[in-house]
Amino acid sequence: MNGRVVIETGAKQTFASAIDWPGWTRSARTEDDAIRALIAFGDRYVDIARLTEGDATLPREVDLVIVDRQPGNSTTDFGAPDVVHGMDHEPMTDEVCGRHLALLNACWRLFDRVGQSVSPRMKKGPRGGGRDRDQIIAHVIEADRTYARKIGVRTPPFDMSDRNALMAHRRAVFAAIPELRNGNLATDKGWPVRYAIRRMAWHILDHAWEMQDKTLR
Repeated sequence: MNGRVVIETGAKQTFASAIDWPGWTRSARTEDDAIRALIAFGDRYVDIARLTEGDATLPREVDLVIVDRQPGNSTTDFGAPDVVHGMDHEPMTDEVCGRHLALLNACWRLFDRVGQSVSPRMKKGPRGGGRDRDQIIAHVIEADRTYARKIGVRTPPFDMSDRNALMAHRRAVFAAIPELRNGNLATDKGWPVRYAIRRMAWHILDHAWEMQDKTLR
């Protein structure tokens, strides 16, 4: 499997993303450290790939190839991969689109599983900062609603405990993505679906791993 990596570098933060493996994105202060973090999280990302029942063989360190570097922005430095790379506009075949959707679904499956298994309270930072579990879950759901607008999906606000509403939102997202796989944008300021999937998957996984690492039991 391809090991293409894209880099976005802000003034304070750099992101490295394996563009063909949605969600496998890590950040650090420098490009070298971001690549090292990406590699270090490879074993954890394998669990996502396995949930798709597909090929779980990730590219090795020597297989990773940086194919694009772009300057970041204030959102990059705030802590989110915000740059759309040229490859994000590539059309997807039915097979590739299906594979990316399977990986996005696997990210959600892990997130749901983690949310049900960790402690309600999370370990806090040295100054007592940080969200607890339910705040993290609500944050991810609300962010996903915002991201979905970039592909033309507008879901009314709903309580995170409303499982039917949550599943309806996800179904709408998964239904919209194949319609945009040729690279078209849903709106003038929309995202290409390759990037949309990558951004959504990164955010879901980043907070799933956060909950795993900060649980009190």
